[in-house]
Amino acid sequence: MGLARAIFCVIFPPLAVYDKGCGSILLVVLLTIAGWVPGVIAAIIICKKN
Repeated sequence: MGLARAIFCVIFPPLAVYDKGCGSILLVVLLTIAGWVPGVIAAIIICKKN
């Protein structure tokens, strides 16, 4: 995970997982709507996985 992707994870989590697939985007969008912190955590986990 590069610096730009890490910044996207914090600022706008759905943009960070854009290339990971529709399911990841949907999950991160829903978590971001529920609260910003869960969306950021999910985006970081998804980006670190691949």
